Amino acid sequence: MERRKIGIILILLSSLFFALMAATVKSLNNVPVAEKIFFRNLLGIIVSTYIILKKGRKISGNNKKLLFLRSVFGLLGVACYFFALSKIPLADAVILNKLSPFFVIVLSAIFLKEKFNKTQVISLIAALIGVAFVIKPQFSYTIIPAFIGLLSAFFAGAAYTAIRHLRHTDSPEIIVFYFTLFSTLTMIPVMASGYFVLPTLNDMIKLILLGVFATTAQFLMTNAYRFAPAGELSIYTYMNIVFSMILGIVIWFEIPDIFSLIGAFLIITAGVINYFSNKGRG
Repeated sequence: MERRKIGIILILLSSLFFALMAATVKSLNNVPVAEKIFFRNLLGIIVSTYIILKKGRKISGNNKKLLFLRSVFGLLGVACYFFALSKIPLADAVILNKLSPFFVIVLSAIFLKEKFNKTQVISLIAALIGVAFVIKPQFSYTIIPAFIGLLSAFFAGAAYTAIRHLRHTDSPEIIVFYFTLFSTLTMIPVMASGYFVLPTLNDMIKLILLGVFATTAQFLMTNAYRFAPAGELSIYTYMNIVFSMILGIVIWFEIPDIFSLIGAFLIITAGVINYFSNKGRG
C-alpha cells in the first residue's frame, strides 16, 4: 500500500510538471514551434544517454523500425500540441491532448488486435461528446487550432500504441533516447530554414525551463510506474487538466467557459470509466 502511495504522489507531481511545461510553451509566443521542440528534447537526450551508459546497455535499439515510427508519431504529436497551446486557451489544449488514451484503445484494436469491451465503447462516446463541447464546432477558421490540438492526441495515441509493442523489445530509456534524438536532429534543418529567432535572456531562461519541466515530468512518470501498475495510476494523470486550468486562470486570466468545463467533465468521466473497465479486466 505504501508503494502505491509513492506511485500516486510521483504521478501527480508528473502531471504538475507537464502542466508547467505546457504553460511555459504558451508563454513563449514569439519563439517558433521548431525551436521549442528542440529545447524540449535536448535535455532528454542527455539524461536518457546518461541512464543507458550508467546501466551499461547498448545505445542501439532492437526494433529500429518501430522505434522510428514511435519517434515520428511522437514528434508530430508534440508539434501539434505546441501549436495548439499558442493559439487556444491552455486548459482547452491540455483537455484535447488528454484524449490520447482513447485513440490508444482504437489503434490497439486495429493494429495490435487488442479487444475492447462495451464499457470502453461508452467511454469513447463520452469522450467524443466532450470533444464537441471543448472545440465548439463552428464554420470559422478559429476552429483549426482546436482540431490541431485534437490531432496532437491522435499522434500521441499512435506513439503510445507503438510503445505498447516496443515494451517487449526495448527499454524505456532506449525509447526516450530515440524519440528525443530524432526530434532534436529533425528540428535543426527546420530552424536553419528560417524557423529560429535569437532568444532574449528571458526567453532563454524559459526555453531551459521547458526542457527541465518536460524531462522532470517524464522522469517522475517513469519512476511512478516502478511503484504501482500503470493501470492504477492512469486516472491520476487527468489532474494535468486541473493544474492547467489553475495556471491558465492565474497567468492569463483564462476563465474556462461552461462548454469547456462540461467537455472537461465528460472527458475526465470517460477516463474514469475506462480506468475501472481496465481494472475489472485485470
